[in-house]
Amino acid sequence: MNEVKHLYVHVPFCRSICYYCDFCHRIYDHELAQKWLERFKKEIENSLVPGYETIYIGGGTPTALEYDELKTLLDYLKPYSQQAFEYTIEANPESLDEDKIILMKEYGINRISLGVQSTDTGILRSINRKHDFALIKEKIALLRKHGLDNISVDLMYSLPNQTLETLQKTLDDILSLDVPHISIYSLTIEENSVFGRKGISALDEEIEADMYELIEKCLTQNGYRHYEISNFCKEDCYSRHNMSYWNYEDFIGVSLAASSKIGSRRYTNTRSFERYFSSDDIHEEDIVLNKKEQMFEHIMMSLRTDLGLDIDGFERRYECKIEEEYPQGTGNPHIVIENGRMYCKDLAILNTVLLDFME
Repeated sequence: MNEVKHLYVHVPFCRSICYYCDFCHRIYDHELAQKWLERFKKEIENSLVPGYETIYIGGGTPTALEYDELKTLLDYLKPYSQQAFEYTIEANPESLDEDKIILMKEYGINRISLGVQSTDTGILRSINRKHDFALIKEKIALLRKHGLDNISVDLMYSLPNQTLETLQKTLDDILSLDVPHISIYSLTIEENSVFGRKGISALDEEIEADMYELIEKCLTQNGYRHYEISNFCKEDCYSRHNMSYWNYEDFIGVSLAASSKIGSRRYTNTRSFERYFSSDDIHEEDIVLNKKEQMFEHIMMSLRTDLGLDIDGFERRYECKIEEEYPQGTGNPHIVIENGRMYCKDLAILNTVLLDFME
């Protein structure tokens, strides 16, 4: 019986590299992709068992794979996806075509996370994205044509040359598409990204805060529930897979740079293709968290959502009373405790609130 219900799969290939990105990836190469698929098959045969309730294929860009390679990947995952009620794959507009959409539908994928970032062509080119708004509309129409209606769109803010006006235009464009889920991410300059190497900076913190406020106000006024710091959904179209992280459930990640959490143990696979191909020992980080570390992580993750923390479940799990263990945190004026749950009234200041739980 599979005790771990959530699976993440990392596809480490892209057709082009976004200037802000420092995820584990390589420019797509046919021979390398074939070699990766062969090693991936061996890894999952040695580490997975059937019975996952959610599967998330991310990257990289999974749709950067050729049709036959994507089919091979989904074939390899088929024994593990039979019980999945949410099966998500990430896609970019320029590498998503009708044949791949039909293929994904045939293999049970029922949720698409589409990398959009912006609908402003100038901003898209400045971060090395190849699509435009017309292509986004075309690909969303194709997804719906084949019954893939559970669509999430990724947007970014605090990008170079982005203004409140261009951000509002992007929001208006996306609202016109009536997608059920929107994820938002502020630009973080990673040292090894193209932006990091060029010394590009994100926007001023005050402007970034104004952008977050604009996004929240615009989306909630248009019927989206702000259910997690960076995520908005209509009705019940939240990400079941990501909720497993925020509820501090166990999960397993496979392929390069994928992380896993099983009980008190956390480990991350190597980012090195060479090590991944040549060794059975692919874990770079493998740590065991003590009880106090687990408790804080559990609180930190749960407070990211509007549902907050299940107090009874927490206290049974860790055999303690949360208000006795964290008097300063639970006493913070932004923390609300009611109906057996604890949540933060203002998600925008959660990091500040969490300092009281750290103390």
